[in-house]
Amino acid sequence: MINRVVLTGRLTKDVELRYTQNGTAVGTFTIAVQRSFKNENNERESDFINAVIWRKAAENFANFTGKGALVAVEGRLQTRNYENNQGQRVYVTELVVDNFSLLESRAEADKRRAENGQQEQRQSNQTGSNQFGRSEVNISDDDLPF
Repeated sequence: MINRVVLTGRLTKDVELRYTQNGTAVGTFTIAVQRSFKNENNERESDFINAVIWRKAAENFANFTGKGALVAVEGRLQTRNYENNQGQRVYVTELVVDNFSLLESRAEADKRRAENGQQEQRQSNQTGSNQFGRSEVNISDDDLPF
């Protein structure tokens, strides 16, 4: 049987990198893939595909990509299920990534990151600031590294 998937698209947000109890890195992300045809309004629609990547590849992918990054991923589709807190069976289909390629230059990635940072800065300025002109940050003691 053949179960092979190759996708090219942009990340919808930064990769969420976590570690298992055994210390194995696992990254989860969503990739937006434009369809090759236009709808009745002459617009291209996108599909949003959930993906997971493991071990050192997960760490590298998380370190070298970010929201909006243009990437190609290769892997296999996997379906899993679990029982949620309400006792309902939940099915998840996701791409398990074996290989990836970065499809934009470092200069393009830096420019995109700068633009994303400016947008986030504008949004934080709109939400309010303290008497010193800076946005307040809520940090719990659990988030401190010491």
